[in-house]
Amino acid sequence: MGEAGDVVTSPRLQAERDRLYRAEADGRVRALVLSLARPADWAVLGRVWQGVQADLGWPAPGIAVSGTDACQLWFSLAEPVPPAEAHALLEHLRTRFLAEVPPHRVALLPSADGVRQAPAMPALQPDVGGDGEVWSAYIAPDLAPVFAETPWLDIRPGSEGQAELLSRLASIRAAEYRVALPVQAPTPAAAASTEEFTDPRQFLLHVMNDGRVEMGLRIEAAKALLPRP
Repeated sequence: MGEAGDVVTSPRLQAERDRLYRAEADGRVRALVLSLARPADWAVLGRVWQGVQADLGWPAPGIAVSGTDACQLWFSLAEPVPPAEAHALLEHLRTRFLAEVPPHRVALLPSADGVRQAPAMPALQPDVGGDGEVWSAYIAPDLAPVFAETPWLDIRPGSEGQAELLSRLASIRAAEYRVALPVQAPTPAAAASTEEFTDPRQFLLHVMNDGRVEMGLRIEAAKALLPRP
């Protein structure tokens, strides 16, 4: 039996994770995770998986089970971006493809303030049900419906199999994702202003108070600024 938090790894798997999802030392991210839980309904999340390919022309995102209660889509950006921009992109996808789903069922990582990041994968999760080991893991698209009721693996996933799944994925180029996030294509003056922010809180305040930003993103920025309990 492993200990909760154990992460499956191998040289090949680590290389694939770095290729797709490596975070930068300055806090910028390339891994974006959209999770659907309570229930982890693949019929719903599958619309996003298909939609980003058919409607936006993006490469297929990775599919994963959280090891707890959610199915996930893992998006890789070719160029790292600040967490607030990554979160805004995910929020745009949520409102475009999952508008009818109650927001409490959808989790977006990274958080706008960068505090919560994409988790280590695949990894052993806490055994909350007492039924033995449960693992988060990447899964093949044709198997995703199988995990809707039980979004976990009950055996340790093999590192080579996980690496093979990641090897089939490609990153989204900046030109591709900015089409889906028009708010991130400001005028040159606005872009220069945005680049001056080094304090995440000040950036979030700027987004919250900017009337040019769509209301959903301003609300997310306001939520990120609320005091934590």
